[in-house]
Amino acid sequence: MTDVSIPAAKRKTRSRTLGRIALALLLLLSLAASVYPSEHPVALPGSLNTGDVGWMLTATALVLLMTPGLSFFYGGMVSRKNMLSTMLQSFIALGVVSLIWYAVGFSLVFGDSLGGVIGNPLTFAFFDGVGTAAHPRIATGIPLLLFAAFQLKFAIITPALITGSFAERIRFWSYLIFMVFFTLFVYCPVAHWVWHPDGFLFKMGVLDFAGGAVIHLSAGVAALTGALVLGRRHSHREGTVHQPSNIPYILLGTGLLWFGWFGFNAGSSLGANEMAINAMVNTSLASASAMMAWMLLDVINHKKPSTVGVCIGAVVGLATITPAAGYIVSGHSFLIGALASLASYTVVHWKNRSEIDDTLDVFPCHGVGGILGMLFTGIFATEGGALYGSFALLGAQTLAVVVIGLYSLGLTWVLLKWTDRITPLRVSAEHELLGLDLSQHDETAEPVVEYA
Repeated sequence: MTDVSIPAAKRKTRSRTLGRIALALLLLLSLAASVYPSEHPVALPGSLNTGDVGWMLTATALVLLMTPGLSFFYGGMVSRKNMLSTMLQSFIALGVVSLIWYAVGFSLVFGDSLGGVIGNPLTFAFFDGVGTAAHPRIATGIPLLLFAAFQLKFAIITPALITGSFAERIRFWSYLIFMVFFTLFVYCPVAHWVWHPDGFLFKMGVLDFAGGAVIHLSAGVAALTGALVLGRRHSHREGTVHQPSNIPYILLGTGLLWFGWFGFNAGSSLGANEMAINAMVNTSLASASAMMAWMLLDVINHKKPSTVGVCIGAVVGLATITPAAGYIVSGHSFLIGALASLASYTVVHWKNRSEIDDTLDVFPCHGVGGILGMLFTGIFATEGGALYGSFALLGAQTLAVVVIGLYSLGLTWVLLKWTDRITPLRVSAEHELLGLDLSQHDETAEPVVEYA
């Protein structure tokens, strides 16, 4: 499980070997992209709604901003000796997942459906058939190329979310390999099931407006699995109380996430329309309600409000409202935010009393938020919700939670074991004590002191 038994010289040789292999694969992928026969259909003059296009360009940029925001959010929470490594684990997803998405990921999610389970990898390989023209079945009101760019940002942040669970103990190369596996074998199939018109969960009527199940549930369960597979940190075993290293970074990350989440949720309307307005208002209300609820829970339990708690509560509200944002009225979003904080706060405290070392509480916040958000959608959706007289949607939402949760748990466990056979997942105890910034990257966030 760790590289503790491997001499330092062999570890360096292995790292260079992995680097050479990765560079060769990158060059081969680049060569394939340059010669692959592809067409990019062009929109007819006057066929596009420029207002919708303008909003979706903006929303796409906003969602991209969320990953650097997550980088600051997570980076501020870990110990200073692991800050850069933790931040890079989020940031590097911008590069890795973008290449996967261009080559085959978009096809696996939105390509011609193979039995409602996965997309044909050749449909849009290297963005063949993806241009400024709209698609007759997928995101019909905007250019398919713009839709592909928007969806890419969702794919990027999903594995980045997982990193908070095994922070401070995973090897960087192992994480990169796992990220590739997770994107191909967990994220892409789940997204196809829920968002492709022929996906089997989509056809059952499952609603997930902006990724409560596809992103937060799948990542949250994967995070819990990762924490179990990698085991506890050595410092955690010794009973050391974890303290965030940079609370201003957490505040900055929360602000960037909240700002970007307007693109995440309101952008999922795929146009500048009434649904986008509704989703934006619901997003803000749920986050505000969850933030205040978490702060008050801290006051009740610890007598003082916590800056970190306020930030966590805001993110819990954002995660929980995501699947319901475009389908409910604003009053229900207010209630959802408060209930989400109550539930996540309870699970965090239960986790802290257990043997599970989910470093940054990814499952209690994102996993629980995704589960609750999907169920709340089944209850409060104005069309088909249980509150409005029908329980069919709630049944479909519940089934989706079970299916996606079990799939993410099982596949993540397998993928982590595969990764560990390729290269050890965990750093050695010595490297963990030293910190991942130095042991993995030869860098440090500590100030450099120069002496005359």
